[in-house]
Amino acid sequence: MKIVDYELFRVPPRWLFLKLETADGLIGWGEPIVEGRAETVRTAVDEIMDSYLLGKDPRHIEDHWQAMYRGCFYRGGPVLMSAIAGIDQALWDLKGRTFGAPVYELLGGRTRERIRVYQWIGGDRTEEVGAEAEQLCDVGYTALKMDAANQMRHLEPPAAVDEIVSRVEHVRETVGPHIDIVVDFRGRISKSLAKRIAPKLEPFDIAFIEEPVLPENLEYLPPLASRTTVPLATGERLYSRWDFKPLFERGGVDVVQPDVSHAGGISEMVRIANMAEAHDVAVAPNCPLGPIALAASLQVSATVPNLLFQDHGFDIYPAPKSAADNYLDDASVFEFADGYLDLLDDPGLGIEIDEEAVREQSQRNLNWHNQVWRQEDGSIAEW
Repeated sequence: MKIVDYELFRVPPRWLFLKLETADGLIGWGEPIVEGRAETVRTAVDEIMDSYLLGKDPRHIEDHWQAMYRGCFYRGGPVLMSAIAGIDQALWDLKGRTFGAPVYELLGGRTRERIRVYQWIGGDRTEEVGAEAEQLCDVGYTALKMDAANQMRHLEPPAAVDEIVSRVEHVRETVGPHIDIVVDFRGRISKSLAKRIAPKLEPFDIAFIEEPVLPENLEYLPPLASRTTVPLATGERLYSRWDFKPLFERGGVDVVQPDVSHAGGISEMVRIANMAEAHDVAVAPNCPLGPIALAASLQVSATVPNLLFQDHGFDIYPAPKSAADNYLDDASVFEFADGYLDLLDDPGLGIEIDEEAVREQSQRNLNWHNQVWRQEDGSIAEW
């Protein structure tokens, strides 16, 4: 069995799909992407495939992972690790299809029968956030995530802090005491503001604060943790077990959020989850991406014992057709009921891609990039 061909497809809304093909016609899919840097990651995948993986036996996943990571003097970072991640997903898809089993069986088997998921609330105004929270609860979600704020300066007056607190309070009052609420700071809030805001959120019993400080400033997580009872989470912008290593060593983190399309794929995500378990830390995988990434993440979530819940980035509850449905032969694999998704039991990643639809959509002119936010004085703000 040899890998003889590959293709990359950039498709709406902001996704990049990878197709691997073997000499006997077996196909595996992955999703290598850095949101807003699709062409950069595409180039990295091309380099890895052309210089190393073409002609290799796809079953030797761990050896290939080590070669892709260690075979270059410069390693790590979002671009390389996202390229490796998508390739790794496709290799696992191929291996599962080879053995006629879902990936989670090859990883040691399931540790649960279904996977709890949560959805992000949009909206800038308090009333909008509350209305969407109520809608998500009505369709069955038992957990949801909200942004704390938009642009924030290093220090803000009391009114800005009060506005954040009132948004969280409004959502808690709207959904009641039985729903988990995640409050995402998105690294937009400085450590100076975080230590003022976090204790004020304690009365609302939120599940955790996500990215209370930027990933560049994680050394400030332990002192922040000592000032509040609110659990703290981070990790969507960390890309390997070596990035997570000092986080666990310093402490202060309660939940880690590796992303299967950024943190080295299925192989590395399992290792990160195992490290977290050894440090009494839960895992809530980040996944604001497409159906291939979600399927890969769900395979990991099915097997790791310290899962809290799983993020997802497109509509899965009964609603108008979502973007992901355009690329699946059968979107019912993501059946949603009572806040949970079923395990994906079909071979490989557990989904079937509609290749004709992927090819058609890849012809569209796409140019998605992150917004550039500025403060009132014209300086750059965190997005």
